[in-house]
Amino acid sequence: MTNKTTNTIEPSGDRHDANGTKPEETGEATMVESVITLEWRQFQNTNNEGGRASCQGNWPMFHEMRASQFLTWPAELLSSYRSDLQEADRTGRNLVTEKYGRMMQSTYPQEYCANIEPYIPRLSASRVAMQERIIATQVAWARDFRERWPRLGMAMRMLTTDEDTPQATSFETYLRGELGTYSERTIALYDAFVSRLLDERRNLTEETIRNTVKLAGFDGLDEAEAAQR
Repeated sequence: MTNKTTNTIEPSGDRHDANGTKPEETGEATMVESVITLEWRQFQNTNNEGGRASCQGNWPMFHEMRASQFLTWPAELLSSYRSDLQEADRTGRNLVTEKYGRMMQSTYPQEYCANIEPYIPRLSASRVAMQERIIATQVAWARDFRERWPRLGMAMRMLTTDEDTPQATSFETYLRGELGTYSERTIALYDAFVSRLLDERRNLTEETIRNTVKLAGFDGLDEAEAAQR
């Protein structure tokens, strides 16, 4: 995505959320910062088969992408996921590593079956069904967003798992990997969150990317769409 401004964001820097509020001014924004920092630390300890990935050294981009997502979440969901990350640290589990491992079920199925699946928590049939219901809703939201803001949509991941390649992971596969790392409490809260947005005829992709473009310096989606080349 073409940025309107170039923002250098460091972990201890002076940041604002998409509404212009400093994180320290609200408890929820502070929690967002805490969650991002916990994820970043786990990301730094994620080993890539081909060596350290370039994105592992890009804190500003990581912060922008994760803040865009977490700023849409209600406080109870944020708190639950933060507890997941803290518990993972306490027990030596890395949720970011696990997320990328779960994605390999689609992108590297043989490697996944041999070297990943036996070592990560198995999900129950009911849990998988819940996740797939969430995924179907979010893929539909992403498709709708791409139709309404096609230039911004071109900067997104490919949409569906059937488009995956070993070099590129779709939105659907990424989401499936991430949801699979949530605790039972967190996934239940996330399911309720998605259901509420659906009932209110809101689009989570739209709200997330609106945060992204505001963090990049745009006034909103229409201005960001017009700036894409």
